[in-house]
Amino acid sequence: MKIRTIAIAGLGTMGPGIAARCARAGLTVSVFDVSAPARERAPQGIAFARGILDSLGIAAPDSGEGAVVVCDSLEAAVQQADLVIENVPENIETKAAFYRGLDPLIAPETLVASDTSGIPITKLQAFLSHPARLAGMHWSNPPAIIPMIEVIAGHYTHSATTQALVDLIRVMKLLPVVVKKDVPGFVENRILYALLREAIDLVETGVIDPGDLDTCVSWGIGYKLSVIGPMALLDMAGLDIYSSVSGFLNAELCDRKDVPRYISERAGAGKFGIKSGEGISTYTPEQAKILAAERARRLVAVRKVLEAKS
Repeated sequence: MKIRTIAIAGLGTMGPGIAARCARAGLTVSVFDVSAPARERAPQGIAFARGILDSLGIAAPDSGEGAVVVCDSLEAAVQQADLVIENVPENIETKAAFYRGLDPLIAPETLVASDTSGIPITKLQAFLSHPARLAGMHWSNPPAIIPMIEVIAGHYTHSATTQALVDLIRVMKLLPVVVKKDVPGFVENRILYALLREAIDLVETGVIDPGDLDTCVSWGIGYKLSVIGPMALLDMAGLDIYSSVSGFLNAELCDRKDVPRYISERAGAGKFGIKSGEGISTYTPEQAKILAAERARRLVAVRKVLEAKS
C-alpha cells in the first residue's frame, strides 16, 4: 500500500513536528486535537518544525511540499487518510476511547499507527475491529530532527501493515528500526529509562549534582554513543573488560521498581519541568523559548556532522 495522505490525532509535544516532517516529504496531512487551544497553536509549532527542516537542508520532492490542514473534528481529519497516526496522551484508557471513536470513521483498509512511547501494541489492538491494520510507529522527540523511527508489530498486526510503515519511513529518507517483539517501552525507551533510573538515583543519593550529572553524560558516554552504538562499544572496549567490571558493578546499580521520591514529589506538586516553569530546575517563559531554540540548533549541528561523509 502506498501512503499519500496522513491524519495525525494529537497536537501536543510531537504532533506538529510529525506533521511538518510528513508534509516535507510531499504527503498531504490533516491534523486534529480535542483541545481547541492545541489546534490554535498548531500552525506555530508546524512553522517552527519547518524552520528546523530548512536548517537541516531537507528539501521537498519535485512535486512540492504537502499541505497541512488543521481540522475541527476527528471525522474531517481522517476521512481521506491512508494512514492515521495516533498521538494522544500516554494513558491506555484515553487511547482506548480514541480508538473506539476512530473505528467507525475509517475503512477497514485504512492503516493506523500509534506513536505510543511504550504501551504494548497488542493491548491497543483490542480496541479496533480490524487489529491487523494497527502497528506502532514510535517517533523520537523532536521528530523534525531525530531520523530514527521504531516500527512495532502487535500480535495481530499484518506483515503488510508493518512493511507499509517501513516503506513510508524510507520514502521520507528516515531510518526505520523494526522491533521484533512487542515489549513494553520497545527499545529506545527501555534503554533511556534504564539510564534515567541510574541518573536519578545518583542525584537523589547525593553522589552528584544535576548539572554535573548532565555534563558527565553529555560529554562522556553520550558523546561516544552518538558515534559508536552500545553493541559496537562493547567490541571496542573489549568483552573481557565488560565481563570484569560488570561482575562487581551490576550488583551496585539501581534496580528500584517504583518512581523515585525525587520525581514523584515534584510531579505531585505540579512541578513538571519546562512546561510548568519548574521541575528539577526553574524556567521563565523566555528561558524556555531560548532553550528550545538552542537545543534544536545543537541537535541540527550534531546531525549534520554525523551525516557528513568522511
